[in-house]
Amino acid sequence: MTKAFVLRSFLGLTVALCTSTQGVFAQRGGAGATPTPTPGGSTAPGGGNVGGGGINNPGGNTTPGLGTSRIPTQDQTQQMPEMQRSIYISGKVLMDDGTPPPEQVVVERVCNGNPRPEGYTDSKGRFSFALGQNSAMMADASVGSMGGSDLGMGDGIRTNNRGGGNMGGMGNQRGISERDLMGCEVRANLPGFRSDVVSLSGRRSMDNPDVGVLVLHRMAKVEGYTFSGTSAYAPKDAKKAYDKGRDAVKKNKLPDAEKEFQKAVDAYPKYAVAWYELGMVHQQQKQLDEAKKCYLESLKADSKFVSPYAQLARLSVANQNWEETAEYSGKLLKLNPYFSPEVYFYGAVANLNLKNLDAAEEQAREGLKMDPKNRNPRMNQVLGVVLAQKQDFKGAAESMRSYLKLAPNATDVDHVKRQLEEIERQLAPEAASATKQPE
Repeated sequence: MTKAFVLRSFLGLTVALCTSTQGVFAQRGGAGATPTPTPGGSTAPGGGNVGGGGINNPGGNTTPGLGTSRIPTQDQTQQMPEMQRSIYISGKVLMDDGTPPPEQVVVERVCNGNPRPEGYTDSKGRFSFALGQNSAMMADASVGSMGGSDLGMGDGIRTNNRGGGNMGGMGNQRGISERDLMGCEVRANLPGFRSDVVSLSGRRSMDNPDVGVLVLHRMAKVEGYTFSGTSAYAPKDAKKAYDKGRDAVKKNKLPDAEKEFQKAVDAYPKYAVAWYELGMVHQQQKQLDEAKKCYLESLKADSKFVSPYAQLARLSVANQNWEETAEYSGKLLKLNPYFSPEVYFYGAVANLNLKNLDAAEEQAREGLKMDPKNRNPRMNQVLGVVLAQKQDFKGAAESMRSYLKLAPNATDVDHVKRQLEEIERQLAPEAASATKQPE
């Protein structure tokens, strides 16, 4: 493969990747905060997006088994009471030491492997909600998903059953029926922890809503979390300002939120989560330099609070600063390798640009392992380019074909087909040599 082809192959990917600064890592204040609307109409916990479109907006797709409501025939009217009745669940999330989570935690309904955020825990770890009716969490970025447009790549990729927050009728006002819950379970979601699960199969509207306690168990090789231990030492006035700031974010009153978070960090400079929230508010207002300063202050206060690393990596991608992207994504993954597949994706892209091909391949493969539902088909394309540069044309072709199969309607499909054609031309002599009969 010629050097010219290698550069041409990846040029389209990097340019497309950086055409927007939409939010990619939107974990707010740790495990999860209440989502707020963004200008593009999607939501993220506290508004992690710049210029609309969140990472969990798979394009309004629905999941089989959760179809739209319809007018019943006469012999179906007996089913209507169940179809229209809400099914409520309640319970509690606790850490494995018996204490409530230090921050709000997302509670998910998982149906056939596809997670759908349903609600948040309160300060005591309690939760209560009607299944399938929390439309405010439709694009909650605390559950990772990585389509092309959602990543700010401008390619309009939309794939079904990607397991993001906007799946399975999250805003479905007709409620959830017993039939809809076949193969479903409920769990808590906190990166770096494994949650107990409770089956929802067979649950009916008149059943006791209490599903009991969901325990979060710490996973191995995790040193950093999406919450900060410094929050426990914040004085009352700082906590009060922080809570007011969160309330303002919920109402999309960003200038008010900025004032309150500033009060919180002025009162308690080591308030890592408040610095992070202040950075997110600046980011929403497109004050990216100020946002970066706040994220760095957050890490200065608590270097094991991983959420700021994610936002710094995203800002670095927007600036095509691959050294910083590799640095921030690498530090995050070292602290918490379970954070999200997106981090592996950006690490792979950064290392590919830096010609660190072994690191790029490793991160792309790890990202694919974390993304068994192929929420981000483009990971395959990145791996394909990496393998092509490493002269592994067979592996490169397989990865490119996987991408085209998973994202046949992507706007860059013609470009990827040309990449694949070039790779296959490189394979032709190898295939001919392998099939040549000895004289």
